[in-house]
Amino acid sequence: MERLVRSCYKKKSGYVFAKKAEDIAREYGMTRIARLASNENPEPLSPAALAAATDALATVNRYPDEKASVLMSALRATYAHEHFVTGVGMDGVIETILRTLVEPGEKVVISTPTFSFYALAAMGQGAETATVPREADFSVDPRKLLKEAKDAKVTVLCSPNNPTGNATPVPVVEEILEGIEGLLFLDNAYVEFSGIDYLPLMRKHENLVLGRTLSKVYALAGLRVGYAFTPRWLPPWYNRAGTPFAVNAVSMAAAAAALSDRERAERYIAQVKRWRKRFMDEVKYPVMPSDANFVMIDVSPHKSDEIVEELARKGVVVRSCRSFTGLEDHYIRASIGADWENELFLEVINSL
Repeated sequence: MERLVRSCYKKKSGYVFAKKAEDIAREYGMTRIARLASNENPEPLSPAALAAATDALATVNRYPDEKASVLMSALRATYAHEHFVTGVGMDGVIETILRTLVEPGEKVVISTPTFSFYALAAMGQGAETATVPREADFSVDPRKLLKEAKDAKVTVLCSPNNPTGNATPVPVVEEILEGIEGLLFLDNAYVEFSGIDYLPLMRKHENLVLGRTLSKVYALAGLRVGYAFTPRWLPPWYNRAGTPFAVNAVSMAAAAAALSDRERAERYIAQVKRWRKRFMDEVKYPVMPSDANFVMIDVSPHKSDEIVEELARKGVVVRSCRSFTGLEDHYIRASIGADWENELFLEVINSL
C-alpha cells in the first residue's frame, strides 16, 4: 500500500532530529547529560505559567477557545501590534501561512543554509522551491536573493538564522521587502536574543509576517505555541485555512501567563548573552558570530559527526550541522544551557 504515499515524500527525507539525551545516557551509562542540541531554555516554565496550565487542565473535556482570546489579549498587551495568528509551534504557523497563500507549482524561495522545515512545508503544498545560498560569512546579499525571489509567492528568511546564528540587518530586510511581489516570512524565533526590532517594518509593509515562538525565551518548547505578527488582511484567510482548535487550552493558558513574566525572560536573555560571549572567547575552534541562544562552531579539520560523537561520550549533546543544506561537514551547533552544562561543554570541546 506504500504506492499510495505521495512521491515527494519518497524522494526527500524528513526532518532530522538531534540524538536524544536519554538515548546517549543509556548508551554510555551516564546519569546526567548536558542537553545543548535543541536550542531549548534550560530553566523550567514560570510559576505563573505552571499555575495557569494546571488550572486549564480542569477544562480539557471541552474544546479550546477557537479565537484564542486570552492569548491574543496577552500578545496585544505585550507588543505594540494588533494583528496576530497562532499555531502549533513556529512550524504550525509556517505550514499554515504556506497553505493559505501558495498554490501547487507556485514559487517559495528560501535563504540557505537554514531550518529545514521551511522546505518540507513548501513541498507539502506542492510548491516549487528555490534556494539562495548565503555569502561565505553567512550574510544575506539582498541583490542575489531578489534575483530569485522577486516573483516568488513567499520568501522565507530566518533572522537570527538557524543554524548559523547571525541576524540580517533591518535595512537589508527592508530592501528585500521593497523588491519582492509576494510575502516575506521572517522567522524571528531567536530575535529576543539579538536586540534587533523588525516590528517597525510592519507599519510600512503589507507583505511582511514576523514569526515568533514561546519555545525559547519563555521555556514552553514542550507545549508547542507559535505566533506571528501579521498585516491586517491576513488573519481571516489564515484562520480559514488553519486546522480547527490547533493550539490546545493548556498551551494557550500557559503561554498567556508566561508572556506576563517579562522579568524572568530578561534574566534568561542576559544569561544567554553572557555565556554566548564566553563561548566566543573560550572555545578553541572558530565560533561564528551569533545573535541567538546558540553558536555554530567550525571544527575542521574534524568532521562534525566525529566531534558530536566524542562530546556525547563525555556527556554533552550538541547538534551536527551535516544535515543542513549548503553547509560543509565540519560545523556543529551548541545551545547555551545551564551553567553546569556550559562549563562541561567548554571543558570537553577544548579537550578534543
